[in-house]
This record gives sequence, C-alpha cells and structure tokens, in this order.
Amino acid sequence: MDRVSQPFLDPAAVLWSAQPEALADRPLLVLLHGVGANEGDLFSLSPALPLGPVVASLRAPLRHGPGWSWYELGTPGEPRSDLVDTAALGVLAWLDALPVQPPAVALLGFSQGAAVTAQALRHAPDRFACTVQLSGYVTSGELAGDAVLARLRPPVFYGRGTVDDVIPAVAVEHTDSWLRAHTDVDARIYEGLPHAVSTEELTDVVAFLRRHLG
Repeated sequence: MDRVSQPFLDPAAVLWSAQPEALADRPLLVLLHGVGANEGDLFSLSPALPLGPVVASLRAPLRHGPGWSWYELGTPGEPRSDLVDTAALGVLAWLDALPVQPPAVALLGFSQGAAVTAQALRHAPDRFACTVQLSGYVTSGELAGDAVLARLRPPVFYGRGTVDDVIPAVAVEHTDSWLRAHTDVDARIYEGLPHAVSTEELTDVVAFLRRHLG
C-alpha cells in the first residue's frame, strides 16, 4: 500500500526533545500515545528514557473527547484494519518527510498507539531498529511485509498487565502468538498492572532501548 498522499499529522503538534537537525547523527525514538490522550502524555516519560535518541512525540489526527485518536474505535482489540493502515502509513509518511533522516528509528506506542506501531512495522519491516508495544495488539489478517518480518525478526518489546480490562483476551492471544512467529520479541507480563505503564515496565523498556537503539 502506498503512503498516504495528504498530510496525516500536524507537524506543529509534534513535541521534540531536541532540534530535528540533531537527527543527522542521533537515532530517533517516535512516541505514539493512546486513545483520548495527546502528544504530551508519553512525552512526560522523556526524562526517564535514554539520552542518546532524539524523542519526537506525535499527536494523533482525530479528536476523541479531551484528546485524540489514531483511528475510529470499534470492537476493542479488533479495529478495521484499513483504519489502522491509514494511521500507520501516515506515521511512515511523516518519517519520510523529515528534513534530516536519522541513522536509526524506533517506535514506542501505548494501547491504540501500540497497534499503529505494530502496523507500521508490518508495512515497513526493515525500517525500524526496534519497536516497543505497550498494552496494545496486532491486527488480524496478512500484510505483504509479514513474510519479510518472519525472516528478519526485528527486536520488539511487548509489555502488558495481568489486569488490563481494555484489551480482550482474544487480542492478547493473537498478538502474543503473532509476535513470537514474526519477531524477536521480548514479552513481559506485569502482575497487577491495569491498562497503564508501571515503573517496573518503564525500567525494562529503557534497558531494551539501550540495547537496540543506543
């Protein structure tokens, strides 16, 4: 599928940890927030993230309550794949349009943002040094990049809580099996964690990013 032809993301709504020009010799870590949140949500984690990468936190394009969403909501964990495709391709188009291309790129998404992260990886299997998917899921069906992913097996961090009541069990089971079949997944389950990110999980994410992104 081609990249979206119209601007999908508002460049003025991106929060940067450094000037984009710094991407000439620093990797890029892109943050994708969950539904109803905004670009400031995950960006608040920046002080705890590795200092090497430039961090860019994107705002989803669709209004949802007090915040924003990446695609229209449907059955939890089973969105229309074409809607997630549009969001993923929009993120890829934003990356393509950067004035400076970084030496490496990673994606970190939470919930709906994690679903977009997984879909972007499936559309561009050789694009990312690693991806982090927190409390999210992989959509069903087959994409052209899936076979390439199964061969390349890029590093993926997949974290979820045992009492997450947002992502249904069927989506969790599919995501777990899909990631094990297509990626080099570091899957972590956190006892008592709801649909959220814990301090323990963030510590594990930082260690993962330091290994794979620098």
